[in-house]
Amino acid sequence: MAAVVAQSQFIFGVRAGVKNGLCFFDEQTVVFPSGNNCICYNTVQRSQRFISGSEKSQGLRALALSANRRYLAVSECGEKACITVLDLQHEQGRRRKVLTAGDLSVQEFVCMAFSPDSKYLIGQAGSPEWTLIFWLWEKHKILATVKTTNSNNPVTQVSFNPYNNMQLCVSGSGVFKLFRYSEGALRQSSFAKVESVNFLCHAWMSEERVITGTDTGRLLVFESGDLRKEISVPSKAAQGQSDRQVEMKKIKDCDVDESPAVPRITAILSYSKGFACSLGPGTVCLFEKTEEDSYRKSREVQIPPCRNDLTPAECQEIDTMCISPAEETLAISTDRGQLYSVSLSSVDMSKEEQLHFEFLSQPFHSKSITGLSVCIRKPLVATSSLDRSVRIWNYETKVLELYKEFQEEAHSVALHPTGLFILVGFSDKLRLMNLVIDDIRTFKEFTVRSCQECAFSHGGHLFAAVSGNIIHIYSVTSFENILNLKGHNGKVRGIEWSLDDSRLVSCGMGGAVYEWNTQTGKRVSESVLKSCSYTGVAFSSDCKTILAVGTDLTLKEIQDCQVLREVPPDEVAHTALAVSRSGRVVFTGNSSGTIRAIKYPLPIQKEWIMYQAHCGPVTKMAITYDEQFLLTVSEDGCLLVWTIIDKEGRGHRSNMQIVHTEEILVTKSDLEEKTQSMLELKMRLEELQMESEYQLRLRDMNHNEKLKELSDKFTQQIETLTTTQQVMKTEMEKRDRETQKNSTETAIKHSKELKDLELSCNQKLIVEHEKYQDLQQKYERMQKEYEMQLKSAEEKKNQALEDLTQQCESKLQEKTQLLAQCQEDAQQQIQMFEEIIKQTEEDEEEMIRDIQIKYEKKLHTEKEINTNLKGENGIMNRKFYSLQRQIDDRCTDITKLKQERQRLLELIHSLESDIEDLKRQISGHERTGLDKDNTISGLKKKNQELEKLKFVLEFQLSELKKQTEPQQDNIKEKRERIRQLEEALVQTDKSNAQLQLTVSDLRLKLRTRDKELHKEMQKVNDMETHLQRLKSDLHNCVSFIQDPRKLKDSVKTIHTKYLQQSDEVEKSRLDDDIQKAFRNQRDHLEKTVASLKRRLALSAEEHDKVYVKIMKENVTLITEINELRKELHLLRTQIKDYKAQLTNVKKKSHPNSEEGPQKEPKLQDVR
Repeated sequence: MAAVVAQSQFIFGVRAGVKNGLCFFDEQTVVFPSGNNCICYNTVQRSQRFISGSEKSQGLRALALSANRRYLAVSECGEKACITVLDLQHEQGRRRKVLTAGDLSVQEFVCMAFSPDSKYLIGQAGSPEWTLIFWLWEKHKILATVKTTNSNNPVTQVSFNPYNNMQLCVSGSGVFKLFRYSEGALRQSSFAKVESVNFLCHAWMSEERVITGTDTGRLLVFESGDLRKEISVPSKAAQGQSDRQVEMKKIKDCDVDESPAVPRITAILSYSKGFACSLGPGTVCLFEKTEEDSYRKSREVQIPPCRNDLTPAECQEIDTMCISPAEETLAISTDRGQLYSVSLSSVDMSKEEQLHFEFLSQPFHSKSITGLSVCIRKPLVATSSLDRSVRIWNYETKVLELYKEFQEEAHSVALHPTGLFILVGFSDKLRLMNLVIDDIRTFKEFTVRSCQECAFSHGGHLFAAVSGNIIHIYSVTSFENILNLKGHNGKVRGIEWSLDDSRLVSCGMGGAVYEWNTQTGKRVSESVLKSCSYTGVAFSSDCKTILAVGTDLTLKEIQDCQVLREVPPDEVAHTALAVSRSGRVVFTGNSSGTIRAIKYPLPIQKEWIMYQAHCGPVTKMAITYDEQFLLTVSEDGCLLVWTIIDKEGRGHRSNMQIVHTEEILVTKSDLEEKTQSMLELKMRLEELQMESEYQLRLRDMNHNEKLKELSDKFTQQIETLTTTQQVMKTEMEKRDRETQKNSTETAIKHSKELKDLELSCNQKLIVEHEKYQDLQQKYERMQKEYEMQLKSAEEKKNQALEDLTQQCESKLQEKTQLLAQCQEDAQQQIQMFEEIIKQTEEDEEEMIRDIQIKYEKKLHTEKEINTNLKGENGIMNRKFYSLQRQIDDRCTDITKLKQERQRLLELIHSLESDIEDLKRQISGHERTGLDKDNTISGLKKKNQELEKLKFVLEFQLSELKKQTEPQQDNIKEKRERIRQLEEALVQTDKSNAQLQLTVSDLRLKLRTRDKELHKEMQKVNDMETHLQRLKSDLHNCVSFIQDPRKLKDSVKTIHTKYLQQSDEVEKSRLDDDIQKAFRNQRDHLEKTVASLKRRLALSAEEHDKVYVKIMKENVTLITEINELRKELHLLRTQIKDYKAQLTNVKKKSHPNSEEGPQKEPKLQDVR
């Protein structure tokens, strides 16, 4: 084991995503999760106490603090989730109990809560079971379990009623339930209809009232498990009216529809004056209780804005709220891993100003930390993170010295040995910056893209920066690129300078570890293992060997291009390493977040000390130059400071005594601004002093005047008081005299009353004494009479005893004679019974043999019947499956026919529409013909040539009519054919419906057959079990052959159990009847199946014939329709020709006739 060990001292960071992740242990100490530990942080002394998690834990899930603030319950994930109860009053958080779910398979406990008396604990298991477990935790006893919800509605919070140990509340997405523990079980006591509401948090306000917060910004009030009210929060426009009462509106259970998008209420906390709730990102509202049993919004506290607007603090969502025991401080934790607090006394004092939260300790990183670097001359450590910030920490004072946020993510960081400069690698450039007194300012940029690693040399005159698989070496003084080290195939993941800065070692994803000469740029040594991608590399303390870690789970020591030693692999891969300069220990961090201390030289076996540190893979590690501290960072965003302790008591090397300097860089402009501000402040101070002196004088004058007025008032009051005092004294003297007179009168009256009472009492005593003497005489007489009665009673008793003795003696003699006769009769009966027993035993043996033979025959027959039934059952199953297939085929055919019928109907509709169009055209033709006749008759009078054309047109029109008449007849015939086809389709639908009914009947009959077969099989199984029991009983009976009495008793029991002849006869008859009925039903089913097959064949043939007919008729109809369309086209062309001829005729007749102009409008109308 390693002689040098590490002890956790301080951690910068909070683990987000832990339910109830912030609690007050006392007024000065808070408890929160960080890494894989629980931290007790004293806000006054700035000290931390670590409570580490279990070794096999996969991370913390929830915390719960007991009501007496002594016990802390920690929920840890894993293959089997557990809850650890810790005693916080113990210095190192002693573990009291480890609770599990018993036989239930639980992977995590989502939330927990202690009872008000801290005796009970509830834990809500996660998906898929969502079981609520109720423990008596001190005895490790599960009292009750209940399933609260399903995977679609997760639970977010559970709690105890602070006024009742046996009542619980569970809330979540569409879940709000109250449970009560009684009679060993958790029973639901409320059934609110809240399926559409997503409850994020709740808090108990009284014994029956619970306030809940939803994801749409609603505050709902439940009383006795029923939804009664909603607290409507004032809008931002009306926030100035803080004294305005928050209106409460009553709503029904069913009316719980969510309102539009409003800030989420993620946390609610009740306290003595009312309650506090988060209202959207970065805002907490305080509500106070009024006399009218309602609540009004008193104040609003916000998270302060950041220095720049890149990542506004107002966007942080509040996860947890807690209040100190004296209700003086309110603390919150956010989803970005920050802790804030506000003094409630300041809330009460400054009611007009806008209140802001303050950091509880320091601002932490909110995302994975990518870079880590330390310097020589100052106790500083620099970190870069994916949250676009670079932070400078002081590991001695545990304070954040500087931090700055950028536009891009910072991938790497390196501190200059003097602690005055810093290198930061971004995706586009590498920037060299100055660490000024209150800022980090860029003064040089280098064109090194996506710089994942960078490091200053120990002398500070050079620095190396990595870009992909190339290492660039620059001069710090001239900023020139001196060397470019090329050779890696994959990305470079780690670089380190030797102590004399003459060599540089690098490792990469390609499996190569190279040692470079920084003066010539040549490779000194190399070690390539393509199966391993290296993640960390370092020189040994004497810089003779190289230590490297990678994905092959081992720690390698390389010397002269060969692996010298190798620590055997473990289940977890190493991700980073740090070597002490004393050369006695190597620290490694792995992907599970733990730290290992391995002694150096490296051991052959698995020998190391493991420490629980982070909850994510360790990204970087570093040891300070004085070897007092180990610094580790991880993907969980935490920086952990460890103190290095030597077990053997050896001190650090004398040459490592480093003196830390306190110089700070300040720019000239800053100094001038500060000196000018100092002068302005001095001037302002002098002015303020003058003003204060003047105001003090005025106040003195005012105070003197007020003193005079007060002295005059007090002198007047004193005089009035003295006069009143004299008056009171005279009144007191008068009252004393009156009381003395009253006391003398009462004393005289009392003496008289006493004398009268003595006389009356003496007379009463004399009377009572006379009564006592009379009673004593009566007592003596009564005693004499009782003595006489006792004597006479004794004499009567003696006579009665003598008479009874004589009677008893005579009865005894008679009974002795009867006993002798009974004994003789009993002996005779015993002989008779023995003979009967012998005969019955012989008869029973014969009966047993006969029964055995009968049952064996029955077994044989039943087995044969069983085999036959199995065969028949298989045949019936095959037939059933074949019939089902045929039925499915027929159903598919029917569906196809229906589709075709629908298609035909659509065709018929289209044809009907075409016929209607034709009719309309014919009617139009007839109308135009009549118009033409009129025009022709008018033109006959005017021109003889037009008469000739008229005769020709009439002749042609008559021919057209003759052609249309047969077409109408054809249309009528086609309509009749369509009607016949529809009737045929209706008949086929009816036949299909009948077939479906018969198929359903057959299925029902088959089901009944299956049930009967199942019953028969059960009977056979019962018979077999019956026979086995009989055989076992007979086998047991054979063991009593030597003892006839036991054999007789066992045979009797077997007889009573199994042998009931009348029942057997009835059973055999019933079995025969059942077999006959089964055979008849089977024959009937076979016949019905055969008939159905025939019907199906006939119906298939009929369907095929009908289908063929329909197809043929469709073809003929389509051809006829096409012919009709052609004829119509011809007719239209002929009509156009006729119109053209008519127009030509009009043109010719227009100049000859005088009445032409008067008739032209009529012709245009005809057109």
